[in-house]
Amino acid sequence: MPRMKDVDVIILAGGKGERLYPLTKDRAKPAVPFGGMYRIIDFTLSNCVNSGLNRIYVLSQYKSHSLDRHIQRGWLSFFSYPLGEFIYNIPAQQRIGSSWYEGTADAVFQNIYTLQQDRPKYTLILSGDHIYQMNYADMMKYHVDNDADITIGVVPMPVETASEFGIVVADQSMSVVGFQEKPKENPSTMPDDPTKILVSMGIYIFKTDALIRNLIDDAKRKDSNHDFGKDIIPRMVGSQNKVLAYFFKGVMGNSYWRDIGTLDAYYEAHMDLVSVTPQCNLYHPKWPIHTVYSPFPPAKMVFAGGEDGKRIGTVLDSIICNGAIISGGRVSRTIISPNVRVNSYAEVQDSVLLEGVTVGRNCRIKGTIVDKYVNIPPNTTIGYNIEEDRKRYDVSPGGIVVVPKFTAFE
Repeated sequence: MPRMKDVDVIILAGGKGERLYPLTKDRAKPAVPFGGMYRIIDFTLSNCVNSGLNRIYVLSQYKSHSLDRHIQRGWLSFFSYPLGEFIYNIPAQQRIGSSWYEGTADAVFQNIYTLQQDRPKYTLILSGDHIYQMNYADMMKYHVDNDADITIGVVPMPVETASEFGIVVADQSMSVVGFQEKPKENPSTMPDDPTKILVSMGIYIFKTDALIRNLIDDAKRKDSNHDFGKDIIPRMVGSQNKVLAYFFKGVMGNSYWRDIGTLDAYYEAHMDLVSVTPQCNLYHPKWPIHTVYSPFPPAKMVFAGGEDGKRIGTVLDSIICNGAIISGGRVSRTIISPNVRVNSYAEVQDSVLLEGVTVGRNCRIKGTIVDKYVNIPPNTTIGYNIEEDRKRYDVSPGGIVVVPKFTAFE
């Protein structure tokens, strides 16, 4: 097992997140709130810290202010700089050439000086926008024991999702013999199950020397997209490099992994959290998900009937964060983030309310994501008439209504 001080972690957090718009209108995709009190990137960062990895670079590009602020407020305390631990958020800065990041590989190449300066024996490259719980130390041991140049984390997914992912083709020994980047037709399926594909999780462990060598070679190619999935990995598979696949092993056998890059996937992941037995376990005592801890008061449900017997603060199958007040309203199968208030006679179901949202009296809300600090006036109905909702709000392909920040109500 290698020393974790021999490993630098690079988290790619610079994507636009266009399919999550309008949640990404003013924030980077990894900074989008998730699960009530977290940000998406908290899952990747928590996996790092819980795995003993404390040398982290976060590469950001688009709308990085909220992401940088979140890291500054919530994550610096986990690292001891005198002991060689760190977390640095590095925005795109045209350090090499005059272009912004042109692809995932180019993002690392433009910061290659950090690797050349640190000279870690291994480099772990991660995506900052996936939801899962994983001990990277297990994958690192596999990589070192097999003396691989690159090891790719993989997970089985339904074949219908092939066009959304990079697909790994591996033989019985888990040597990678092919790679398809988001194929629109004829995806390579798993040999023992034609209904499944082996998907790249965007988790790569490199020997640092091999990574630097391949990045420099890729930067010289004018026909390259400068992307790990489209360029670096396929070329490494077809060369003398030893490329292995590693089956995803979640914490305590939990195999949950989601790329929540669309509004519908984001919504579905939240509905999993409010199920009786969620696939994503936020309550694992030995694998906590860390975040910014704010001094909000406890959540509160008030009114036990009122004068008319109907003014009852009720919460069913939901997550309620600190600072929230359910003041005579009814909430079911909903994520209630910090400092949300649901007022009397309002009904909220199958929804996600982000921090600071206020729901006025007699509102009816269903199948809706409401962004931060939106004040929904009394008697407003959302989610019951999609055609009317399309005129006022954003609606996902799956019919989920999204109410952006700063929405002005008539």
